[in-house]
Amino acid sequence: MVRFGRTLEVAKYPPWKDHYIDYAKLKKLLREDDSAPSSPTVETSTQQWTEDDESKFVDELVNVQLENIYKFHSETHKKLTERVGQCEAKCDSVAVSERQDNGESGDGQAKTNGEGGSNGNGKKPVPSESDKKTILREVMSELDKITKEINELEKYSRINYTGFLKAAKKHDRKRGQSYRVRPLLQVRLAALPFNREDYGPLLFRLSTMYNFVRQRLDDAGKETKTLEDQQGKDEYTSQKFWVHQDNLLEVKTMILRHLPVLVYNPQTSKVAEGNQPDPSITSIYFDSPGFELYSNKVDHNAGSSLRLRWYGQLNNRPQIYVEKKTVGEDNTSREARFVTKDKYIRRFINGEYQMEKQIQKLESRAGAESEEVKNLKSSVDEIQKFIKQYDLQPVVRANYTRTAFQVPGEDRVRISLDTDLAFIREDALDVDRPCRDPENWHRTDIDNHELEYPFSSIRKGEISRFPFAVLEIKLRNEPGKKLPEWIYDIMNTHLVKEAPRFSKFVHGAAELFEDYVNTFPFWLTEMETDIRRDPQQAFEEEQAKRQKERDDEFAVGSLLKSSSHMSPSQRNRGAGVISPVGSPAARDTLQRSSAQATISSPQGPQGQSTTAEPTQMNDTAGEPDDDDTGTHTLQANRSAGGIKSFFHSTSKYAQSRRQKMNLPPGVSEPKFWIKDQGPNKVEGKVWLANQRTFIKWQHVSILLASLSLGLFNAAGPTNTVGKVLGVVYTCVAVFAAAWGYGIYMWRSHLIQTRSGKDFDAVWGPVVVCVGLIVALALNFGFKYHAVMQERNDHDTDSMLVQNTYMNHGDL
Repeated sequence: MVRFGRTLEVAKYPPWKDHYIDYAKLKKLLREDDSAPSSPTVETSTQQWTEDDESKFVDELVNVQLENIYKFHSETHKKLTERVGQCEAKCDSVAVSERQDNGESGDGQAKTNGEGGSNGNGKKPVPSESDKKTILREVMSELDKITKEINELEKYSRINYTGFLKAAKKHDRKRGQSYRVRPLLQVRLAALPFNREDYGPLLFRLSTMYNFVRQRLDDAGKETKTLEDQQGKDEYTSQKFWVHQDNLLEVKTMILRHLPVLVYNPQTSKVAEGNQPDPSITSIYFDSPGFELYSNKVDHNAGSSLRLRWYGQLNNRPQIYVEKKTVGEDNTSREARFVTKDKYIRRFINGEYQMEKQIQKLESRAGAESEEVKNLKSSVDEIQKFIKQYDLQPVVRANYTRTAFQVPGEDRVRISLDTDLAFIREDALDVDRPCRDPENWHRTDIDNHELEYPFSSIRKGEISRFPFAVLEIKLRNEPGKKLPEWIYDIMNTHLVKEAPRFSKFVHGAAELFEDYVNTFPFWLTEMETDIRRDPQQAFEEEQAKRQKERDDEFAVGSLLKSSSHMSPSQRNRGAGVISPVGSPAARDTLQRSSAQATISSPQGPQGQSTTAEPTQMNDTAGEPDDDDTGTHTLQANRSAGGIKSFFHSTSKYAQSRRQKMNLPPGVSEPKFWIKDQGPNKVEGKVWLANQRTFIKWQHVSILLASLSLGLFNAAGPTNTVGKVLGVVYTCVAVFAAAWGYGIYMWRSHLIQTRSGKDFDAVWGPVVVCVGLIVALALNFGFKYHAVMQERNDHDTDSMLVQNTYMNHGDL
């Protein structure tokens, strides 16, 4: 086993070597050396661990080093984002010139000649064809550098994350009787989450630019062929979530409203009974003594994995599925598997038996040259060579109970919910105290005694019980069809927590063999946290996520728009923006992204699958779990609807109107929401708020009525204008009183019926305000007119008096 200090030195990226965790300094502060005692109980007085020692270690770990790592990671990610923006600006100049060449300028600007120059209206010069090629080549080179650094940044996060966990574990093991630092480290990691950066949006932008540049560098032919080769495959996308035990029943009821529970019947000759319990599934995962398969899955999200899987108790002699999955750099997966019995497993692992009896039976039934026989021989030979090559042996057992939801005969949407998940050691790495008899392929204490969850008799340290349920939603890609809205509601509800890249094998190995492995999955520190969320918080997080997606859409919008002038095949590729990436560094990075992964069906052209007779269990629970591939997607069918489908609204809180969906057979539309069941308990402040608003309206009505009455009485018998305004104010007062009463009754009805409609009512205040403004304006106008008329009359009378006086004077 290689020590972590050596692993850290090898994993360092030379340009960033001074910014990694100083693991040697932490060990020195912890006194982790050959002269230090292994336990605090044997320390001498001169080596006593003091509070000052503890403060220095904790400050160095969770303050100095963690803050430095977080700061460097944030700055590096920001710089990479800026570099991506600069590349997009260069590509955008090319895209703009192409739209101008296709007559889309629309402003009468002059086109450039073949030598480039200004467009004739003072705007930026349009590059010539030779300049375009130069720009695109520069962009391609820069994209390769960016993807390489993103890859290194992800490795940087993972190795430093592992270093902090290793240091905390050493501390708690050595000083745990007096001090524990891991809880504090978890709090600080939550505040400085350098290990949770989502590279998906950034990689999506890179993929779009790669697609844009490659199309214009005359390299689209190979890409078109690759796309055509992939058409016709049965492809699925999947996403995994964690469900807290308190929310488990509510999640089940949400799914049951749309999909029935699939009743399992492993016996094809019998009829499935409704009271048959959900099956207990056992998977035993293999790995080498150096955990090479685990390291490949955690570090690269690629490679191969091997497991044995069966249903129920092993003493009932169930069929055992031997499965090997290989994930390539392009995110496609290939599977080799066959079915056998437990009595052949040990001999097969040891290389003493190559399934001759099964092959002979299949040849007699299907023919020696049949495709089934060829696939079985190929699978047996491939898996046996794989075991010998890596010296594989059973290391982890995963046991769980699965509830499957699916419309019988339809596999467009398949949902599984795994509960009572436990991981048990199956290794024989410790020669003195092996968990499994090295001469056997499984632990006999569990299977002989038919132990079930929670496996209370298993020794501490050999078992890890997963605290949550695992929800997996698998969706078949169907171009041109939208997924039901209820799928997005479940994905974005506060009842579930997204768990991208979650793998049962990886989690079990990380929990049970942390002393044997030097890398950990990012989700490991979240096992001791509360994953339950407030509904409002979940809604706000979704809105923030959608806003970020809109920003990314805006960033690549011009590049996608320019694809509309290409050939049909190029337009299809531009819409999906999931084309292969040219450079090896880009492919290696993009295959890590949880934002895009394609899972090829085992029955596809590249898969090898040989099974026994088809059963209902084989069609659902018998289907390989996606945790073996290590690839998980955030949205399904991105290429079907183009970029807009990627940013489709995903929350019932965010959309007030839904299109009526076609329910599957056997499922009826419910008449009431689950939230509307039970007694209607309304808080007093809700009623009081409605009543307070009603009283305010009546107060306004009384003031207007008093004003109108006073104005009418003061007008006098000859002031017609005053009387008319008094009547107008009276009408406004009556409207205010009627509006306030009507809104009060309407809102009371909404509260009583638990309606989800908005309580806004804006027309009433607008009408009252406009009425008052008009009345005041008319009052001012009429009063001004009366004053001016009175002044004119006074001037006329004065002139008459003057003339009369002058006439009398002459006499």
